[in-house]
Amino acid sequence: MNFKLVIFDCDGVLVDSEAIGNRFIAEALSTAGIPISAEGALSRFLGGKLTQIKKDAEKQLGQKLSSNWVDDIYKKQFIEFRRNLKPIEGIKNVLTVLEFLETPFCVGSNGPINKMDVSLGVTDLKQRFEGRIFSADDVGIPKPAPDLYLFCAKEMGVNPGECLVVEDSPRGVRAGVSAGMTVFGYAGTKNHAALEEAGCNQVFSTMNELAEFFGH
Repeated sequence: MNFKLVIFDCDGVLVDSEAIGNRFIAEALSTAGIPISAEGALSRFLGGKLTQIKKDAEKQLGQKLSSNWVDDIYKKQFIEFRRNLKPIEGIKNVLTVLEFLETPFCVGSNGPINKMDVSLGVTDLKQRFEGRIFSADDVGIPKPAPDLYLFCAKEMGVNPGECLVVEDSPRGVRAGVSAGMTVFGYAGTKNHAALEEAGCNQVFSTMNELAEFFGH
C-alpha cells in the first residue's frame, strides 16, 4: 500500500529517550513515596504523559504533589538529553528514504512541544520535521485516544485511512488503530507480543526493516 502520510511517535521511535526519561520519573516517584525502579517505570509508563502520571500518583498517595513536580522532571530530562540523547539507530535513513519517495511525514507525540524541541534539536532531527511537529497538548487528550493522530492527518490534509503510524508503545498503537490508520510497531529488542496484542498491523525490530518496507 502506498501511504500518503507517515506519522512517527517521538520518544522511542525517533529518539532513544525512553530509558533516560523514565529514570527521572522513577526517582521523582520514589522520593514522593511510590517506590519504583527505572525499569519498572519504563514498563509501566512507556508512551505515557507526565501530567497523567502525576495525577495517578496523587490519587495513589492521597495528596497533591508540588506544582513544579512535572517541570522539575523535565528540567532534569532536558539536561541529560543535551548530554547523551541519540537518535534511534537507522531512523535518519528512513527519513531520507521517505524524502526520496516524496512521502510526507510528521511527528505525533504525547510529549509537549518544548520537550520535542530539545530532543529533536540535539539529535539533528528537528529541521527535518519543521512545521510538522504535533503534540497531544494540541488536542487536549493524550494517546491512547485517537484525537492526536486524527489531528495530524487533518493538519497534513490526508485521510486517516491513508496514514501509517510508527509506534513503540501499546497505548500509541491503540491510538493509531482507533484512528483508523495502519500501525507498525517498533519493538527493538522488546515488546513484540505487547505491540501485536495492541493491534499492530506489523511489528519490526530495526529501522532498516522499515526502510526496506518502503523499498530501499
